[in-house]
Amino acid sequence: MTPAVRAAESAGIAHEVLAYDHDPNAEAYGEEAARALGVAPSAVFKTLVAKTDAGKLVVAVVPVAHRLDPKALAAAIGAKRVDLAPPAEAERATGYVVGGISPLGQKRKLPTVLDASALALPAIYVSAGRRGLEIRLAPADLMRLTAAATAAIAR
Repeated sequence: MTPAVRAAESAGIAHEVLAYDHDPNAEAYGEEAARALGVAPSAVFKTLVAKTDAGKLVVAVVPVAHRLDPKALAAAIGAKRVDLAPPAEAERATGYVVGGISPLGQKRKLPTVLDASALALPAIYVSAGRRGLEIRLAPADLMRLTAAATAAIAR
């Protein structure tokens, strides 16, 4: 059991954990998850760690079919600029490996922004804390557990 699954279970929210055979050669982890689970890529969200111009880390949760809009994320958190954090820094801060970073159960609680498109869906899929493992939950529950704000941060 991963910290992400423990966080969902201890919060008592409705969720489903889904495993699939991860291909170690896959480069687009979220798209691989959507294909393996047979769900629309618009319902599968990737967890990205960004770094502000002031050196603070922030989590962005966006659909795998889209890219993060750094300007929109910066505006959403009141920063001048954001860039993706170096993978090693993202892994240290979250306690997860790239491709398996979950917005839930992170080692350090980081400010989180969920793309507003999630609010139109009854449930979304996010990493459950390792490659080949996803968790399905309501966007409102994800927001509550991570204290996430919402904004249009995908393009």
